[in-house]
Amino acid sequence: MVDNVPLISHVHHGLTIDGYSRAAVQTCWRINELKLLFDVGVQPWEFMGTPTMFISHAHLDHIAALPAYVSRRRMMKMDPPVIYMPDSAVDTAWDMLQCFRKLDRGAMPCELVGLLPGDETHISREYIVTALPTTHTIDSLGFVVHQRRHKLKPEFVDLTGEQIRDLKTSGTEITTESRIPIVAYSGDTAPKGLDDNPVFYEAKVLINEMTFVAPEHRKDKIHKHGHMHIDDWRKRADRFNNELLIAGHLSTRYNESQVKRFVDKVFPDKMDGRLKLWL
Repeated sequence: MVDNVPLISHVHHGLTIDGYSRAAVQTCWRINELKLLFDVGVQPWEFMGTPTMFISHAHLDHIAALPAYVSRRRMMKMDPPVIYMPDSAVDTAWDMLQCFRKLDRGAMPCELVGLLPGDETHISREYIVTALPTTHTIDSLGFVVHQRRHKLKPEFVDLTGEQIRDLKTSGTEITTESRIPIVAYSGDTAPKGLDDNPVFYEAKVLINEMTFVAPEHRKDKIHKHGHMHIDDWRKRADRFNNELLIAGHLSTRYNESQVKRFVDKVFPDKMDGRLKLWL
C-alpha cells in the first residue's frame, strides 16, 4: 500500500473513521464500513476504492484533489465514482475536471450530483444521507447518515406469520420506519450551522470543526468567516449527546502541544472522554 498522505484512524462501535483535516491544508474523511468519503482536499491512495463521495463545499482544502480521485479510479479500471456536492458548485467542478482532462489527456469519468439542503440520498437499502444547510463564506452543506429501521406496527404484533404475509401481499403497510443518526459531518461552519440542525447534536458520531482554540482570537471574526472556536463548543457542551465527538480542521496557527494545552483548559475531562482531537 502506498502511504502518500498523513492519516489518522479511529474505530467506534464497528465504524472506522479515517482521515486528516487541517484548515487551509487538506480535509478528507472516510467511513469505511459505510463506503463513504467526505471531502477531497487530498486523495489518499487507499481511499480510491470507495466509490461514493460527499463534498461539503468548494474551498481548495476540501476539493482540490477531486481530479486525482477521479483519474486514479479510471486508471485502476474502477467504475466511475458518484460525487455529491452543493448544487451551485457542480458546473464549475465539471469545468475543472474537463480542464484537467485536456492537460492530462485522460478521461475524467464520474457522476457529479448537485444537492440542496434537505435532499436525501439513498446509498443503500439501510442508509440514507441527508444534506443539511451550514453557514460558511460560500455555499456549503453538512451531512448526516441515518440508518433506517423497520418495526412491525403494534396492531399486527399478535398476528401469525401467514396473516402478516397476506397483509403484505395485499399492499398493506405493516411496518413503521425509524431513522437513527449514525454519523454526522459538519464540514466548515459557524455555530449557526449546528444550531439550525439539531440532528448534529444527536448523531452517534459527530465530525465537527474546531478551527480556533486560542482565547485571544476574536469570535465575531471567526464566525464571520464561517468557522468555530472552542468556546462555541463550551457554550453548547450540554447539547452534545453524541457518543463520539471528533474535533478537526484545526488552524495551522497552532502546533499540536498548543492545541492540547488550550483544549485541556476548557475540557479537562475531554467531555467525559467523548472528545477526540484529530491531531
